[in-house]
Amino acid sequence: MSFLVREITIKDGIEDFLSISSGIYRNDPNRVAPQQSELLRILNPRKNPYFLNASLKIYVCYSDGLPVSRAILVINRHYWTRWNKKSAFFGFFESYYDTAAVGNLFDKIEAESRAAGAEYLEGPFNPNHYSELGILTDNFNVPPAFFETYNPVYYPSLLRCAGFSESNRFQTRINNNILATLSEKYRPTGKETVSKDITIRKFNIYRFKRDLEILRDINNDAFENNEYFLPLSIDEYKFSAKYLFFVTSPRLILIAEYKGMPVGAAQFVVNFNNLVKSYNGRIMPWHIPGLLWKRRNLKELVIFTAGVKKAFRKTRVFALMLKSAINIFRNYSSISTTWISDENLGNNLDNLLDMKPRKHFAIYSKQL
Repeated sequence: MSFLVREITIKDGIEDFLSISSGIYRNDPNRVAPQQSELLRILNPRKNPYFLNASLKIYVCYSDGLPVSRAILVINRHYWTRWNKKSAFFGFFESYYDTAAVGNLFDKIEAESRAAGAEYLEGPFNPNHYSELGILTDNFNVPPAFFETYNPVYYPSLLRCAGFSESNRFQTRINNNILATLSEKYRPTGKETVSKDITIRKFNIYRFKRDLEILRDINNDAFENNEYFLPLSIDEYKFSAKYLFFVTSPRLILIAEYKGMPVGAAQFVVNFNNLVKSYNGRIMPWHIPGLLWKRRNLKELVIFTAGVKKAFRKTRVFALMLKSAINIFRNYSSISTTWISDENLGNNLDNLLDMKPRKHFAIYSKQL
């Protein structure tokens, strides 16, 4: 059996890159395929502003001429400066159960990483810290919710065989009967969510650019010290938010203001995966009106992001945001989170909303 690892591009070889995941998940009833056009947009350095400050290489490993394993390599030297750690990152990892192929794939990626001066290789990040990330490590029989990764049960073993070890762990949480929790803990008061200095408002669709910039500014401040985080530029945030309103609406985005100054925000999205699964990653423009119509009936809500600027964390901002969020939650049957890394935050979600761990995801790393 002979192996060849080839660097491919969006214009040359991308079909082989895509075919690997298609083959692996062909008979998997739980997998939700990513929108193919969106994946290609993300992996196009000419379109994705993240790659103005980062390099991208895309690799496919062939076994006897057949594509069997894949991953991307990203190097962002701004990360080296910010975190004082020379890490290269891999992402979009997919492979058949073939330890030799994965070994050859990462031999190539590691050699390229060392040549660029990297001292560690970590991942998966698809393709960065504000994307889907990690390897699923449990509850493989549960379909992924929005922004959750999904993979076969053998992926952790493949990475360990390639010399990686688990370096970080994330979790998602869920409450499958949020109405019962709210009925028990939070009875409606009929009072508006206001205070003398702090107000909570919805996203203003008529001031779209202004409010989008407000969200970017709040998130950059609130998550500044989160591991792996780098501040998003205006162009990066616009790029990532291009299809935001396919999965949310202005009423699901809260902005907290202190004396008119934005200081906190929460973004909720519906679990759109339930609608798009059957399209197998090939949603066409003529499908969109029907999907948006059906979206009204979705009753699973995901806490996408929630943050308060550091200077206002010891104020009533979070409490007032929670009060407004609870009024939104009353319209849904379940509430879940995207990935979170802070165990204390997970415990707080349990105390506040009875949210229990749903799935766990791991970041793997190795020293080069």
